[in-house]
Amino acid sequence: MSSIRLVLADQLSARLAIRSRADKDADVFLMAEVSEEATYARHHVKKIAFLFAAMRHYAEALKAAGYRVRYVRFDDPDNSHSLPGEIERARRDLGIREVQITEPGEWRLKQVFDAMDDVTLLEDDRFLCSTRWFSRWAEGRKQLRMEYFYREMRRAHGILMDGRQPCGGEWNYDAENRSPPREGLAIPRRLSFRKDAITREVLDMVAKAFPDNPGQLEPFHFAVTRSQALKELDHFVAHILPQFGTWQDAMLGAEPYMYHSLLSAYLNAGLLYPLEICQAAERAYRDGTAPLNAVEGFIRQILGWREYVRGLYWRYMPDYAAMNALEAHEDLPWFYWSGETQMNCVRTAVIHTLEHAYSHHIQRLMITGNFALLAGIDPRQVHDWYLGVYADAYEWVELPNTFGMALHADGGLMASKPYAASGAYINRMSDFCKDCHYRFDVPVGENACPFNALYWDFMARHEARFRKNPRLSYVYANWARMDDERQAAFRTQAQAHLQAMRDGRL
Repeated sequence: MSSIRLVLADQLSARLAIRSRADKDADVFLMAEVSEEATYARHHVKKIAFLFAAMRHYAEALKAAGYRVRYVRFDDPDNSHSLPGEIERARRDLGIREVQITEPGEWRLKQVFDAMDDVTLLEDDRFLCSTRWFSRWAEGRKQLRMEYFYREMRRAHGILMDGRQPCGGEWNYDAENRSPPREGLAIPRRLSFRKDAITREVLDMVAKAFPDNPGQLEPFHFAVTRSQALKELDHFVAHILPQFGTWQDAMLGAEPYMYHSLLSAYLNAGLLYPLEICQAAERAYRDGTAPLNAVEGFIRQILGWREYVRGLYWRYMPDYAAMNALEAHEDLPWFYWSGETQMNCVRTAVIHTLEHAYSHHIQRLMITGNFALLAGIDPRQVHDWYLGVYADAYEWVELPNTFGMALHADGGLMASKPYAASGAYINRMSDFCKDCHYRFDVPVGENACPFNALYWDFMARHEARFRKNPRLSYVYANWARMDDERQAAFRTQAQAHLQAMRDGRL
């Protein structure tokens, strides 16, 4: 029986069942650039352009392989601009009722497709851990710590294992991966791909259709085909991975990428596969071209963290998206969209984001995420920002990272403590503080770094929740040693910073 096979923008894979089981003579692949998907979040223009260009190239590859393709462009005058609308239009035009779709990565879309008649959802088998396997692993556990999940994944897939033991004798080499930046780091140049007629047409269309969206559209360096994405992988493993581990937590204002891979956008869109990335990194270790601390730290992000957050997302949605354990209700400051703040660390991270639709994970966690945590920004507003501005962001991966890791909004379901830090951490791990209006070493006063007072105010506000946390005992011991006057000074200074944030003066 013939079927319409819908391919979503983040499912551009040749290995999914939706493609491998297709009948070239009977089935029709449907792909559609619709406003509903391009506007449900305030997406960065580079993100929209990357996905539309990658979709169009994928459609051409399908045609070249002999498949029938119905492709609906954004500016098609008959475009209904919703996925259900395009499914129904294709049904009418083609006379085919049955629709098959790879299960989507977002709860909202799954609800849409589940409500439609004659729609079959196929498992997204790109992932290395099925949602069923994760649920079995999670059953009966009070805390779902990623480290233990990661070890099970290493064993299950035989990655970085010597028999039944982890390579080098340890599961985790994170202690070797926290070096602050130093002068003279030589960051390799990154690849930039020639823009063919398809990509150029998309860039022109996005510029006209989304003039008010955040971000800078050009220069546009993204890979938009699998062959280009594979070149990115090879380049990373050969030239960048060897230094990734040592400097993965370091931040430099002039280096938005540092030694990070830039592969997440391609991985999450389906152009690359998690196992091939992990195996490529492992080969570099086995060949002696990359050290174990770098390879293990990189593989942990993919085989461990990425699979873990997906499992967490599907286990706890939709309730997870409504969590706000710390009762944070401040509005997201405008400077998250503009970079217009005197805090140089936040300004730099936001400008990197606006320019590249990218910011590496330490900037996301310890700068923009840390500030939102300390200032008590509403988790849904922070979520909407992260979801929109990053090219690799889809709800299944972004929401748990925001609610669980950055904001502790899930009450510790994911992280054993909130990832809160003062200006001293930012100064140690970056060069941001050198050119800042504020002083990281000044606790209170006109030029005091806002992170300092906000840090202590955050700890004081949530003392009842965190005082007994063994990982924060030293923090509360330091707080208890302060006299009442000093504690009050921090709390008063924090309120001044918050008011300046609300007034657009921070």
